[in-house]
Amino acid sequence: MAKHTPSQPIDQALYLDRQTQAEEWFRSLRDAICAAFEAIEQDYVAQHPNAGPAGRFEQTPWQRDGGGGGVMSVMRGQVFEKVGVNISTVNGEFSEAFRGQIPGTEKTPHFWASGISLVAHMQNPYVPAVHMNTRYLNTGSLSEGKRWFGGGADLTPIKWQDEDVADFHASMKTCCDAYHPNYYPEYRAWCDEYFTLKHRNEKRGAGGIFYDYLDEGDFANEFAFTQDVGRAFLDIYPKLVRRRMDTAFTPEDREFQLIRRGRYVEFNLLYDRGTIFGLNTGGNVEAILMSMPPEVRWP
Repeated sequence: MAKHTPSQPIDQALYLDRQTQAEEWFRSLRDAICAAFEAIEQDYVAQHPNAGPAGRFEQTPWQRDGGGGGVMSVMRGQVFEKVGVNISTVNGEFSEAFRGQIPGTEKTPHFWASGISLVAHMQNPYVPAVHMNTRYLNTGSLSEGKRWFGGGADLTPIKWQDEDVADFHASMKTCCDAYHPNYYPEYRAWCDEYFTLKHRNEKRGAGGIFYDYLDEGDFANEFAFTQDVGRAFLDIYPKLVRRRMDTAFTPEDREFQLIRRGRYVEFNLLYDRGTIFGLNTGGNVEAILMSMPPEVRWP
């Protein structure tokens, strides 16, 4: 599934234009998601006046010493215990030890990367946690480098609900099927394989889709697909949150939620590509570890 052959040569103007398009899209998607999540908080508080204040996102810009930077957007509220929607655009050179692991850096260690990364941990154990990220990477030179899209979205139910899992997968399948009949089965299988805690031999959650190194020679189509992954997420996940956020739960349900969150932490620290990439390229540590839940247990 992963393609490591060089991308087609590209001129400087087109190279920069495509970077600008991607960066602007990730920023606009961030704004739309944050607005949708804040609306959920406001609606919940309107229905539960004693719940406390509705959550609002706090934005924290940061700069990377080696080039570029990003913005952390984090909210703690009554429905979202902690949710981060981060964007970043960074550039520079990979370290000697890391460059061999990234396609396109065989001769030139330069990289440019832009993307959005989201993780939501919920107050109610019946509302599934979720992860979504999409990105555009350029590595190496214009003539012999590699340029590709990657990302996906996956659901992590705590108290499993078949309806939620089915609806989430249906949304991802509809998005994929609009572009290629093989996308959904391939990207779903890739997601299941990727989000596996190998040391426990168990899946992290209910899966979704995961893709990387998407470079089939049609930037417009690949960019459109990546945008639609974001739109599909924005359409389905708020519906799942609203469906379950008023479900009654017990202290035992909460305890189970905190234990399952431990699996989330284990995966992100041991296997997550975004965590590894960020820490190996001098990224903002707080932004990289934004995915950590606010409370967790290992009994």
